[in-house]
Amino acid sequence: EVQIVESGGGLVQPGESLTLSCVTSGFDFNRYGIQWFRQAPGAQRELVAGIGTVRNIEYADSVKGRFIVSRDRYKYTSTLQMNNLKPEDTGEYFCKVRIAGIVHWGQGTRVTVSS
Repeated sequence: EVQIVESGGGLVQPGESLTLSCVTSGFDFNRYGIQWFRQAPGAQRELVAGIGTVRNIEYADSVKGRFIVSRDRYKYTSTLQMNNLKPEDTGEYFCKVRIAGIVHWGQGTRVTVSS
C-alpha cells in the first residue's frame, strides 16, 4: 500500500524558515518523481516544486530562490526547505506521486505565515 506522510508544518513569521518532510513507503521511491503542491484557503492546489529520479528539479516562479527540494534515495523521503517565507506561502502542503497512472497524495501539512 502506497503511503505518503507529510510533516513539518507550523506557524511562522514572515522571513522565517520551515522544512517539510514527505516520508513514503509501499513503492519503489527511486523510480518515481515527487511533486510538492500547496493549497491556500479558497484556492486551487498549485505546484510548488518537483524533483525527478535524476535530480531534475522544477520550481514555481513564486518560490524560486527561496525553496529547495531534495530527495533521499535511502530514506524514501523528500524534503522541502522553505526560506524567507511570506504570508502568501500560507496553505496546506502536499506530496504527490504518480504510479502507473494513479495519483497518490499525502494528507498534507499546514503552513501559516503570519506576523
